[in-house]
Amino acid sequence: MAKNGCVSFPGGSMYYVSFGRGMKKLIVLPGLSDGLATVKGKALLLESPYRPYLSDYTVFLFSRRNDLPAGFTIRQMAEDQAAAISALGIGKSSVLGVSQGGMIAQLLAAEHPELIEKLVLAVTAPGANEMTRACVERWIRFAEAGDHRALMSDTAEHSYSPEKLRQYRKLYPVLGLVGRPSDYGRFLANARAILGFDAAAAIGKIAAPTLVIGGADDRIIGAEASRELAAGIPGAELYLYPGLGHAAYEEAGDFYTRVFRFLESGS
Repeated sequence: MAKNGCVSFPGGSMYYVSFGRGMKKLIVLPGLSDGLATVKGKALLLESPYRPYLSDYTVFLFSRRNDLPAGFTIRQMAEDQAAAISALGIGKSSVLGVSQGGMIAQLLAAEHPELIEKLVLAVTAPGANEMTRACVERWIRFAEAGDHRALMSDTAEHSYSPEKLRQYRKLYPVLGLVGRPSDYGRFLANARAILGFDAAAAIGKIAAPTLVIGGADDRIIGAEASRELAAGIPGAELYLYPGLGHAAYEEAGDFYTRVFRFLESGS
């Protein structure tokens, strides 16, 4: 059931993976880590958290476009996503956007309501606030210097709970060797797009039922960004994980249960 694919659309192409056999569709848009490694060839690796739901759902997980150019905006990424959905004939679907993927999902839902059944926005914000800007600008400096260990360890320090960090810090000595891209151009294009992102005027147009999930201790976007996002989307629900930060979607054992419970509610 797991599939690795590449979809072409006018002006570009992007890698995706899919799994499941259900009639319901869920599109997943990942965060900034997609700038370091795409989903290409990783269907079996990425399938695991969705397995309990694959009799009812078919899940599509997309990367950003291939050959991502410098200066590309999140609005353009959202338009790419709409074009990819159309090219694959997926039709109206629920969307889960995580971090930067949630930024893309906001504009996709605002500008293409015909494509969105329900929307889940996880650890994301309606714009680049001061906290987000400081983190992203620091990561850009690390990437420009080719300091992969600093990039990965700083990301971890600002993403995980203290308990998780006690385990994760043991890996810091090898972080500079694992997952290092041959070129940081794709990461830099994604990161700089975050700095230019502002959807405050658009999110009020989102008509799909929406769940915003955040971490009460998020040190990348801040918990207030989740509150602001939920307040700006008509009828949106909000849930903040106490004690967790930006990696709440990884650390919370009930994250996917919560997502699919929302998707099934009222259906």
